[in-house]
Amino acid sequence: MFLGHHAVAFGSKKIAPQIKLGTLVFAAQFLDLLWPLLIIAGVEHVRINSNAIPFLRLDLYDYPISHSMVTSLFWSLLIGGAYFLMNKNKHNAIIVGCVVFSHWILDLITHIPDLPIIPGGAMVVGLGLWNSTIGTITLELILFIVGIVYYLHFTQPINKTGKIAPWTMIVFLVSSYVASFAGPPPPDAGPVGWMALSQWLFIPWAFWIDRNRKYSE
Repeated sequence: MFLGHHAVAFGSKKIAPQIKLGTLVFAAQFLDLLWPLLIIAGVEHVRINSNAIPFLRLDLYDYPISHSMVTSLFWSLLIGGAYFLMNKNKHNAIIVGCVVFSHWILDLITHIPDLPIIPGGAMVVGLGLWNSTIGTITLELILFIVGIVYYLHFTQPINKTGKIAPWTMIVFLVSSYVASFAGPPPPDAGPVGWMALSQWLFIPWAFWIDRNRKYSE
Protein backbone atom coordinates (compact mmCIF):
# COMPACT_ATOMS: atom_id res chain seq x y z
CA MET A 1 0.00 0.00 0.00
CA PHE A 2 1.34 3.43 -0.98
CA LEU A 3 -1.34 5.70 -2.39
CA GLY A 4 -3.79 4.41 0.21
CA HIS A 5 -1.66 5.66 3.08
CA HIS A 6 -1.47 9.11 1.54
CA ALA A 7 -5.22 8.96 0.95
CA VAL A 8 -5.72 8.65 4.71
CA ALA A 9 -3.49 11.69 5.27
CA PHE A 10 -5.33 13.87 2.76
CA GLY A 11 -8.78 12.69 3.79
CA SER A 12 -8.15 13.19 7.50
CA LYS A 13 -8.15 16.96 7.06
CA LYS A 14 -11.95 16.74 7.04
CA ILE A 15 -12.15 15.42 10.61
CA ALA A 16 -9.10 17.25 11.95
CA PRO A 17 -8.60 20.50 10.02
CA GLN A 18 -6.24 21.90 12.67
CA ILE A 19 -3.68 19.17 12.02
CA LYS A 20 -1.18 20.15 9.36
CA LEU A 21 -1.09 17.98 6.24
CA GLY A 22 2.62 17.38 6.80
CA THR A 23 1.85 15.93 10.23
CA LEU A 24 -0.83 13.69 8.76
CA VAL A 25 1.51 12.46 6.02
CA PHE A 26 4.16 11.77 8.67
CA ALA A 27 1.64 9.82 10.74
CA ALA A 28 0.13 7.86 7.85
CA GLN A 29 3.55 6.87 6.52
CA PHE A 30 5.40 6.55 9.82
CA LEU A 31 5.87 2.77 9.67
CA ASP A 32 7.33 3.07 6.18
CA LEU A 33 9.45 6.04 7.24
CA LEU A 34 10.92 4.00 10.08
CA TRP A 35 11.41 0.87 7.96
CA PRO A 36 14.24 2.12 5.68
CA LEU A 37 16.16 3.44 8.68
CA LEU A 38 16.04 -0.02 10.23
CA ILE A 39 16.95 -1.65 6.91
CA ILE A 40 20.00 0.59 6.53
CA ALA A 41 20.98 -0.07 10.15
CA GLY A 42 20.78 -3.82 9.53
CA VAL A 43 18.09 -4.30 12.17
CA GLU A 44 15.41 -5.37 9.67
CA HIS A 45 15.90 -7.15 6.36
CA VAL A 46 14.37 -7.52 2.91
CA ARG A 47 15.06 -9.72 -0.12
CA ILE A 48 14.37 -9.23 -3.83
CA ASN A 49 12.22 -11.78 -5.66
CA SER A 50 12.64 -10.55 -9.23
CA ASN A 51 10.49 -13.33 -10.71
CA ALA A 52 7.42 -12.49 -8.62
CA ILE A 53 4.42 -10.42 -9.72
CA PRO A 54 4.94 -6.66 -9.21
CA PHE A 55 3.70 -6.18 -5.63
CA LEU A 56 5.51 -9.27 -4.35
CA ARG A 57 8.99 -8.42 -5.62
CA LEU A 58 10.05 -7.28 -2.17
CA ASP A 59 10.22 -10.26 0.17
CA LEU A 60 9.42 -8.58 3.49
CA TYR A 61 10.52 -11.45 5.65
CA ASP A 62 11.93 -9.54 8.62
CA TYR A 63 10.42 -6.27 9.85
CA PRO A 64 9.07 -6.91 13.36
CA ILE A 65 9.94 -3.52 14.83
CA SER A 66 8.42 -1.32 12.15
CA HIS A 67 5.47 -3.49 11.09
CA SER A 68 4.31 -5.91 13.75
CA MET A 69 0.83 -5.27 15.12
CA VAL A 70 2.07 -4.74 18.67
CA THR A 71 4.85 -2.32 17.74
CA SER A 72 2.48 -0.49 15.37
CA LEU A 73 0.15 0.08 18.33
CA PHE A 74 3.16 1.29 20.32
CA TRP A 75 4.20 3.73 17.59
CA SER A 76 0.60 4.96 17.36
CA LEU A 77 0.50 5.70 21.08
CA LEU A 78 3.95 7.27 20.98
CA ILE A 79 3.24 9.60 18.05
CA GLY A 80 -0.24 10.46 19.29
CA GLY A 81 1.12 11.10 22.78
CA ALA A 82 3.91 13.29 21.43
CA TYR A 83 1.36 15.31 19.48
CA PHE A 84 -0.71 15.80 22.63
CA LEU A 85 2.31 16.96 24.64
CA MET A 86 3.18 19.51 21.97
CA ASN A 87 -0.35 20.75 21.18
CA LYS A 88 -2.52 19.91 24.22
CA ASN A 89 -5.36 18.80 21.96
CA LYS A 90 -6.73 15.39 22.95
CA HIS A 91 -9.06 14.98 19.97
CA ASN A 92 -6.36 15.70 17.42
CA ALA A 93 -3.85 13.55 19.28
CA ILE A 94 -6.25 10.60 19.03
CA ILE A 95 -6.68 11.28 15.30
CA VAL A 96 -2.92 11.34 14.78
CA GLY A 97 -2.53 8.06 16.67
CA CYS A 98 -5.31 6.45 14.63
CA VAL A 99 -3.75 7.65 11.39
CA VAL A 100 -0.48 6.00 12.41
CA PHE A 101 -2.24 2.69 13.08
CA SER A 102 -4.27 2.97 9.86
CA HIS A 103 -1.03 2.11 8.10
CA TRP A 104 -1.00 -1.38 9.65
CA ILE A 105 -4.69 -1.91 8.90
CA LEU A 106 -4.24 -1.06 5.21
CA ASP A 107 -1.12 -3.23 5.06
CA LEU A 108 -3.13 -6.08 6.57
CA ILE A 109 -5.49 -5.88 3.60
CA THR A 110 -2.82 -5.82 0.90
CA HIS A 111 0.10 -7.85 2.24
CA ILE A 112 0.48 -11.57 1.91
CA PRO A 113 0.90 -13.18 5.36
CA ASP A 114 4.15 -11.50 6.39
CA LEU A 115 3.01 -9.01 9.05
CA PRO A 116 4.01 -10.28 12.50
CA ILE A 117 1.60 -9.96 15.38
CA ILE A 118 4.40 -9.58 17.91
CA PRO A 119 8.14 -9.09 17.37
CA GLY A 120 9.81 -12.48 17.28
CA GLY A 121 6.49 -14.32 17.13
CA ALA A 122 5.77 -17.03 14.58
CA MET A 123 2.27 -15.84 13.72
CA VAL A 124 2.07 -13.62 10.64
CA VAL A 125 -1.02 -12.20 8.95
CA GLY A 126 -2.06 -10.59 5.69
CA LEU A 127 -5.17 -10.88 3.51
CA GLY A 128 -3.13 -11.11 0.32
CA LEU A 129 -4.59 -8.49 -2.01
CA TRP A 130 -1.08 -8.11 -3.45
CA ASN A 131 -1.67 -11.45 -5.20
CA SER A 132 -3.95 -9.49 -7.54
CA THR A 133 -2.16 -6.64 -9.28
CA ILE A 134 -5.39 -5.27 -10.74
CA GLY A 135 -7.21 -5.57 -7.41
CA THR A 136 -4.42 -3.76 -5.56
CA ILE A 137 -4.23 -0.92 -8.06
CA THR A 138 -8.01 -0.55 -8.09
CA LEU A 139 -8.29 -0.32 -4.30
CA GLU A 140 -5.40 2.11 -4.00
CA LEU A 141 -6.74 4.40 -6.71
CA ILE A 142 -10.23 4.42 -5.19
CA LEU A 143 -8.85 5.31 -1.74
CA PHE A 144 -6.52 7.93 -3.20
CA ILE A 145 -9.22 9.60 -5.27
CA VAL A 146 -11.57 9.75 -2.27
CA GLY A 147 -8.83 11.19 -0.04
CA ILE A 148 -7.85 13.83 -2.61
CA VAL A 149 -11.47 14.80 -3.27
CA TYR A 150 -12.02 15.27 0.46
CA TYR A 151 -8.90 17.41 0.80
CA LEU A 152 -9.64 19.59 -2.22
CA HIS A 153 -13.29 19.99 -1.20
CA PHE A 154 -12.64 20.97 2.40
CA THR A 155 -9.63 23.21 1.77
CA GLN A 156 -9.41 26.26 -0.46
CA PRO A 157 -6.35 27.97 -1.97
CA ILE A 158 -5.34 31.25 -0.39
CA ASN A 159 -3.12 32.22 -3.33
CA LYS A 160 -2.10 31.04 -6.80
CA THR A 161 0.41 28.61 -5.34
CA GLY A 162 -2.37 26.97 -3.36
CA LYS A 163 -4.18 26.08 -6.57
CA ILE A 164 -1.21 24.28 -8.05
CA ALA A 165 0.60 22.92 -4.99
CA PRO A 166 -1.60 19.87 -4.26
CA TRP A 167 -1.40 18.74 -7.88
CA THR A 168 2.40 18.72 -7.84
CA MET A 169 2.34 16.10 -5.11
CA ILE A 170 -0.64 14.21 -6.53
CA VAL A 171 1.03 13.80 -9.93
CA PHE A 172 4.33 12.80 -8.35
CA LEU A 173 2.71 10.23 -6.06
CA VAL A 174 0.79 8.61 -8.91
CA SER A 175 3.87 8.62 -11.17
CA SER A 176 5.98 7.04 -8.44
CA TYR A 177 3.32 4.44 -7.82
CA VAL A 178 3.12 3.47 -11.49
CA ALA A 179 6.90 3.26 -11.69
CA SER A 180 6.97 0.98 -8.65
CA PHE A 181 5.00 -1.79 -10.35
CA ALA A 182 5.61 -1.07 -14.04
CA GLY A 183 9.38 -0.69 -13.82
CA PRO A 184 12.01 -3.40 -13.26
CA PRO A 185 12.73 -4.59 -9.71
CA PRO A 186 15.92 -3.47 -7.95
CA PRO A 187 18.89 -5.69 -8.88
CA ASP A 188 19.47 -6.50 -5.22
CA ALA A 189 18.27 -5.47 -1.76
CA GLY A 190 21.17 -3.10 -1.08
CA PRO A 191 19.63 0.12 -2.48
CA VAL A 192 16.10 -0.54 -1.18
CA GLY A 193 16.51 1.18 2.18
CA TRP A 194 18.23 4.21 0.68
CA MET A 195 15.61 4.56 -2.05
CA ALA A 196 12.80 4.29 0.50
CA LEU A 197 14.27 7.21 2.45
CA SER A 198 12.91 9.48 -0.29
CA GLN A 199 9.49 9.16 1.35
CA TRP A 200 10.67 11.64 4.01
CA LEU A 201 10.56 14.35 1.34
CA PHE A 202 6.77 14.16 1.23
CA ILE A 203 6.52 15.64 4.73
CA PRO A 204 7.93 19.14 4.01
CA TRP A 205 6.17 18.99 0.65
CA ALA A 206 2.83 18.46 2.42
CA PHE A 207 3.54 21.27 4.91
CA TRP A 208 4.21 23.58 1.95
CA ILE A 209 0.90 22.59 0.33
CA ASP A 210 -1.02 23.25 3.52
CA ARG A 211 0.57 26.67 4.05
CA ASN A 212 -1.01 27.76 0.79
CA ARG A 213 -4.50 26.47 1.51
CA LYS A 214 -7.08 26.99 4.29
CA TYR A 215 -9.82 24.80 5.69
CA SER A 216 -13.30 25.58 4.43
CA GLU A 217 -16.60 23.87 5.29
